[in-house]
Amino acid sequence: MALMPVAEALARVLEHAAPLPAQPTQLHDAHGRVLAESLVARRTQPPDDVSAMDGYAARAADVSTVPATLKVIGEVAAGRPFAGSVTPGCAARIFTGGVVPKGADTIVIQENVTRNDDSIVVNVAAPLNKHIRRAGLDFKQGDVLLAKGRILTGRDLSLAASMNYDSIPVHRPPRVAILATGDELVMPGSEPGHGQIVYSNGYAVMALARSEGAAVFDLGIVPDRVEETVAAIRRARELDVDILVTTGGASVGDYDLVQKALAGEGLDISFWKVALRPGRPLMHGRLGGMQVLGLPGNPVSAFVCGVLFLSPLIRALSGRSDVEPATESARAGIDLPANDERTDYMRATLRAESDGPPVATPFSAQDSSMMQALARADCLVIREPFAAALRAGEACRIVKLPL
Repeated sequence: MALMPVAEALARVLEHAAPLPAQPTQLHDAHGRVLAESLVARRTQPPDDVSAMDGYAARAADVSTVPATLKVIGEVAAGRPFAGSVTPGCAARIFTGGVVPKGADTIVIQENVTRNDDSIVVNVAAPLNKHIRRAGLDFKQGDVLLAKGRILTGRDLSLAASMNYDSIPVHRPPRVAILATGDELVMPGSEPGHGQIVYSNGYAVMALARSEGAAVFDLGIVPDRVEETVAAIRRARELDVDILVTTGGASVGDYDLVQKALAGEGLDISFWKVALRPGRPLMHGRLGGMQVLGLPGNPVSAFVCGVLFLSPLIRALSGRSDVEPATESARAGIDLPANDERTDYMRATLRAESDGPPVATPFSAQDSSMMQALARADCLVIREPFAAALRAGEACRIVKLPL
């Protein structure tokens, strides 16, 4: 099977990634979720004209010339409106948030007033509508204030509450299972035997999935045996996950049995092998309603493929519109040679500059086994297939790595 271009591979991954069903969710559980329907305000905010300051509600005509003496006829607090009306020569004590009484059309702040028992002397003139928040100043009933597809922030949740929603429709978060394969793998904290290595790639991939809002299930490590691999795949189906991510076992070796196990379960494969570096032995297919991503066993390759393919898939299933990895402009920090037929994603540090785009400096060693370099990297420098040599200071494109 020929190597597939990265763009085509991503298009295939996203082809059947329709947003998951909506579910009503309480506001306190909706942070970071994606709104499944636009929200229309159920009320007007504020519902009445209210005072923006502590002071006295009066008629502007009575306080246009000062000093002016007014009779205090009542008091207004937030949630306790005044039943009467402010008539000529009168005022009502009012506090911030209080409903402006009938007849009043300005607020005299208390700092500009001298109180004498049941009367006040206004020392500074107050023009019409001063310190009054008109009904509907923020929004009106029927206004569409939060659009479908929005990733909900804490501020959005406060707005939804003000709109009188206690629960809102958001897309169900994708369920992702992570399965590692390989006789050579042992868990961190173990003492590796001769020829064994410590399992590491799943931790970065699981963190990546969680950072995108997915619910993650760790299926652990299975040895290079078809029967046990099949059992783990069936466990993922029992968990009703939306995405099964495997790491390792998707290449061409005699012990790379993941594809064989998946095929036996009925996998409809869409591609295997992509023209990218690192991560050529990347596999994708569907097993019933479950998407399957077979990531390389190499930890660096697995993470880079996770950024490029798993994150977009999770985002698409979550209902987000910003699905594909965002690229940004930068300047190369070093000379880079011409590229070959594969898209190269070079691990690099990023340095901000005051006079233009940031400077992205790839590590001199780009071996895909080097976890230390990946941990230190801020971004991936993208080198398109057959890109010409690049001089330091020339423009390049980057993908920033998630924190």
